Amino acid sequence: MEELVGVIAKALVDHPEEVAVKTVEKDHLIVYELTVHPEDVGKVIGKQGRIAKALRTVVTSAAVKMDKRVTVDIIS
Repeated sequence: MEELVGVIAKALVDHPEEVAVKTVEKDHLIVYELTVHPEDVGKVIGKQGRIAKALRTVVTSAAVKMDKRVTVDIIS
């Protein structure tokens, strides 16, 4: 799943070499922390957060078989 987030993010940004994904696990929650170059934050979030929402939807859909909630946090 971490790789999925990274591949999608690298396709969106101008500085793909600075994309990093870190996984943080809590009780029934997995958080994928997506770090991108400060200039690329707007591209990953998109207008009115549409791209970020779509990314979260894809990750949530891919994690249906897991018994945990999954989310993506975008960090500059």
